[in-house]
Amino acid sequence: MKKFLAKIAFAITGWKMAISVDKEEMKKCVMIAAPHTSNWDLFYSVSSFWRAEVPARFFIKDTHTKAWYGSFVKALGGIGVDRKKNNNLIEYTAELLREKEELAMLVPAEGTRKRVEEWKRGFYYIAKKANVPVALGYLDYAKKEAGIGKLVYLTDDFEADMTIIEDFYKDKKGCYPELYNPVIFKRTQHD
Repeated sequence: MKKFLAKIAFAITGWKMAISVDKEEMKKCVMIAAPHTSNWDLFYSVSSFWRAEVPARFFIKDTHTKAWYGSFVKALGGIGVDRKKNNNLIEYTAELLREKEELAMLVPAEGTRKRVEEWKRGFYYIAKKANVPVALGYLDYAKKEAGIGKLVYLTDDFEADMTIIEDFYKDKKGCYPELYNPVIFKRTQHD
C-alpha cells in the first residue's frame, strides 16, 4: 500500500526516482538526505523510501512526535529527539543498526534547513561505529528527482571519504538553492 501511495505522490507532483544502488545493499546503512532546505524534503524522502521499499527511520524534533499528529510521524518512521539534551545519538543509532536485520537510518547531514558552513559529522561516526555503508540519498528540485546515487564504504581517511561524498552532492539543487552549501567540510591545512 505504501509503495502504491508513493507512486501516486510522484505521479501527481511530476517527480521521478533514480536509484543506482541494489536494494539488498541498502538493507542496513546510514543514508544521507541532502540538500535539506525545505519541509517538503520529508514528504519526498518518505515517498522515495516507500516506493523503493527501503525500511527507513529518521530523527525529528520530539515536538513533532508529541503533538496531536505524533502517531502519524512515528508511523512514517520518525524517532523523536529532544535536541536540548545530550542524547548520545551516535551510539544509540549505531546500536539500532547493529540490532536490526534491516534499517536505513536517514540523516539530514546539514542538521538544519538553514545554510551551514559545513555538515555535521554524526552520520559519519554512526556508520563507522555500526560498520555500515553511507548511502547518498538526494532530492534534486531542479530535476524533480529523488534518488540514491551510490554507497560509500568508509575508510580510515576522513578527508578522502568526505571528498567522495562532497563531489557527489556538488550539482544537487535543494528547494531553496541559496540555503545549500556544496562545500560540506573544512579541509585540513597542510604546510
